[in-house]
Amino acid sequence: MIKNYFKIAFRTLLNHKAFSFINIIGLAIGMTAFFLIFLYIKFELSYDSFHSKADRIYRVVSDIKTPTETINANCPSWAVASHAKQEFPEIESFVRVSNARLLVRKGNIKFQEENSLFADSSFFQVFDFKLLKGNPQTALKEKFSIILSQTAAKKYFGDTNPVGQTLSLTDRNLNAVVTGLMQDIPENSQIKADVLLSMPTLTNEFNKGLDDQWGNYGNRTYLLLRPGTEPKVLEAKFPAFLERRNGKEMKQSQMYPTLFLEPLREVYLYSTRDGSKTGNITNVYIFIIVAVFILLIACFNFVNLTTARSAERAKEVGIRKVVGAARLQLAKQFIGESIIICLIAFAVSILFSSLLLPLFNQLSGKVISRHIFSHLLYPFLLFLIAISIGILAGIYPALILSSFQPIVVLKGRFTTGTKGLLMRKGLVIIQFTVSIALIISTIIVYNQMNYMRSQDLGFNKDHKLIIDTDGDSSKSAFKQAITSLAGVTSTAMAGSVPGGGNAGAYSQIENVKGDMQVANLDLYFVDFDYIPQYKLKILAGRAFSRDFQTDTSQAMIVNEAAMKMFGYTLPKQIIGKKFDQWGRKGVIVGVVKDFHFRSLQEVIKPLSIRIEPNFCNLVSININSKNIPSTIAAIENKWKELMPNRPFSYYFLDDFFDKQYRSEDRFGRLFLNFAVFAIFISCLGLLGLASYSTTQRTKEIGIRKVMGASVPNILNLLSKEFLKLVTLAFFVAAPIAWYFMHKWLQNFAYHTTINWWVFVAAGFCALAIALATISFQAIKAALANPVKSLRTE
Repeated sequence: MIKNYFKIAFRTLLNHKAFSFINIIGLAIGMTAFFLIFLYIKFELSYDSFHSKADRIYRVVSDIKTPTETINANCPSWAVASHAKQEFPEIESFVRVSNARLLVRKGNIKFQEENSLFADSSFFQVFDFKLLKGNPQTALKEKFSIILSQTAAKKYFGDTNPVGQTLSLTDRNLNAVVTGLMQDIPENSQIKADVLLSMPTLTNEFNKGLDDQWGNYGNRTYLLLRPGTEPKVLEAKFPAFLERRNGKEMKQSQMYPTLFLEPLREVYLYSTRDGSKTGNITNVYIFIIVAVFILLIACFNFVNLTTARSAERAKEVGIRKVVGAARLQLAKQFIGESIIICLIAFAVSILFSSLLLPLFNQLSGKVISRHIFSHLLYPFLLFLIAISIGILAGIYPALILSSFQPIVVLKGRFTTGTKGLLMRKGLVIIQFTVSIALIISTIIVYNQMNYMRSQDLGFNKDHKLIIDTDGDSSKSAFKQAITSLAGVTSTAMAGSVPGGGNAGAYSQIENVKGDMQVANLDLYFVDFDYIPQYKLKILAGRAFSRDFQTDTSQAMIVNEAAMKMFGYTLPKQIIGKKFDQWGRKGVIVGVVKDFHFRSLQEVIKPLSIRIEPNFCNLVSININSKNIPSTIAAIENKWKELMPNRPFSYYFLDDFFDKQYRSEDRFGRLFLNFAVFAIFISCLGLLGLASYSTTQRTKEIGIRKVMGASVPNILNLLSKEFLKLVTLAFFVAAPIAWYFMHKWLQNFAYHTTINWWVFVAAGFCALAIALATISFQAIKAALANPVKSLRTE
């Protein structure tokens, strides 16, 4: 019996190749989209899950309250971890990691290691990063101990064992001993590094006394709590701990930190701390919804397409019933055919997924999976989903087809009920509701990206080449040497550029009441050429000038946001007011118009700007666009002449600044691709319903043509019903899309408005797509010879 079912199923598929192809491709595309989104979601949710102690690891963060604001920091002060470990038995261990940018050399091989960290010796005890060679207990214990990833080790030592070898660090040629070789850190880790340098190198050599500094922030701290420890109970003990250890300094500085514990597994997707928002749980939820709806659309298509063919198989069912087939047997046969189609679609979707995975990795900006069988459970789940779709999606047409009355269908008077027609129309409405909502959402996402890129940033970022000298002693000479090069129009030096990190500084500024008000201000260190080169607009006072000798030590410029923070309403009111910042005292000499020195996702914060040559390591070079390669080559020659021990590298400021929106760009591209998938599958469903409708109305169309109806008349007759369904879907989709995209836009401090034309454009787009889909079947029916459809009457 089962063998017979298979024979009938395959014969049916082969006898209706076009129908079978559309049905299988629709299901395959739906399952492919679902599977790829599933891989993406699983990857996003898997961050840091590979650590065996992940449920006991917590990141320490701080809310620092000042008289002016509350700073939400993603770290505690340097002294917190070691002192808390001494005081609280609930803490089994701790790890601090701090970003490093190291010049590493081995003979003539030299790299500026951007992806490197200082780390405590407990790094491999708390985390499950795999150390392939070396002792995990002692590898980071001594000063100038260095651990390399497999990728980094290959650069310096090829395939030889690096442990015990020596590398030179910084331009001071400090010798570091390689004490370990670690496996490359997985992609789904927040902590990423190719080079680890022991923490004592930083705290006992580069910055002595750092372990006891309570007002210095800049390290990420992780605590491993003992089993059974309740983090909220430990959190409640921190205020008294800070008061005992640092109460006097807190009162003097008027900065009062509160410590919190964030579960390691939640940091990536849920934390909103400055510098930590790399993932986005909202986007994950959005993709879950999209995946489910695409799969549902594919299922709806199956029902519509199969039902559209029910009239063609009515006589087959009638004959089978006459010769003794029971309704249950017929239902099994049709459900079996449904499962076979789904299994074929499953095989095709596996092929599609395998072919599209590299492109999907590229679109998502990360390697979510090397190949689709990296986790065998995932394809097996897709297999189970295919079987379930086959059963669930096949039940309705199986019941309808097996319920036909043989005497009716064999006389050629088969018609379907109103309920079935309403259900099919409802499915089309649901499909196009999802599709139109995705079209609207895609337009809004791209509008937001364009809005951010077209905003007046308040500074000039065009044709700027940025080179990091890393504090090399020849940096000033290098700047002077390249100023006269052909193609170089101006140069400047600073500690920060827009879009890059900048320091936060404990400051006291004279406010509108005449009091010295405490605040934590963002701080830019610049030289005299920075403000004119970036075309920052001076609203009051003046820019820094070499004509004023005191500008190098006693002058500060603030932005509008800082001016308002201290109670002033007009820029000129703050000119001449006193400041005290990091040991420097003086007066404010100018106010610059607010500019976006951070991402447009953040509001412009109060900023202070000072002349400080020792901290100006970034050289900004304005170049003309006529012969960029030769200009860069000339700059590189000067670099090699003056700083031969450092590798030459650069980036363009506009590219660097735009990187801030890379995650939104990827989100938009993924959204667009899945919207196209959904629309395509919906069109297949519409094609199925149009096919069904024209089959049902074949004789009506023939009579109308005999009576003189033209092709446009027939096209209008068959199209208007479906266009009504798409229009109804639009009115359902529009408010849903507006609600969710309005919430999504709230993630941006500066965002576009949702204009009415977005909905009009999406509606016309959906109607055009639907009309193009329907027209194919309608024109085919309108051009058919009426004699063929009427000859049985």
